[in-house]
Amino acid sequence: MSTTRRHTSGTARRPSSRPLPTTLWLPALDQPDPLPAPGAVLPDWAIKRIRTVFTTRADHSPEPLLKLSVQDTGPGMDARTPAVTYADGTPRTLSLLLAELHPNALPAPTDNPLGGVSEMPGAMEEGWPGFFHRAHRLLPADGLLLLATRQRRDDGILTDPLGSLIACARTAGFRYLQHIVVAHAHPADDRLVPTPPADASPGVIHSDLIALTAIHHT
Repeated sequence: MSTTRRHTSGTARRPSSRPLPTTLWLPALDQPDPLPAPGAVLPDWAIKRIRTVFTTRADHSPEPLLKLSVQDTGPGMDARTPAVTYADGTPRTLSLLLAELHPNALPAPTDNPLGGVSEMPGAMEEGWPGFFHRAHRLLPADGLLLLATRQRRDDGILTDPLGSLIACARTAGFRYLQHIVVAHAHPADDRLVPTPPADASPGVIHSDLIALTAIHHT
């Protein structure tokens, strides 16, 4: 990841007639706390930016957002997954779902998230296939699922599970839109100074944010 300073406006919106969000997000120069809370993937400033960048409201006000903190994908995972709603008032519909994926919940390099399916297809499946099918049923057409995670080390080697997760999401009916890098760093003069979260694997100074849109065939 480059250490050259780069500022982004974050003014993109969801409709296809407008450009997709920029691929690098940095905290503001005066951001008092640029790091995620312990156990979280994204810092608060990035969640606030998600709600404004991906809004479809005519007045550009922040979009309601449901955040899931996925710690594991074992049977009954939904009952163990904490959920937080970000909204100004009571949201009438849900069109923006953020799933923060703890690195320990990510598929190992030798795992196939599409395999090991139970006898009941779709939302009743276990693991990642079932998660993506349930998320797809929860969102309306063109609703957005955002996956936030970061790399981890397996046997000393950084692994990147994004390709497997995107493939699994596509099988459930999502279309890949964008990969956004959320930097854990702060600008200093003409460079970026890394400020990695305490629970990040050594050498990891950014989180990954994947935007997917739900496709519903009529």
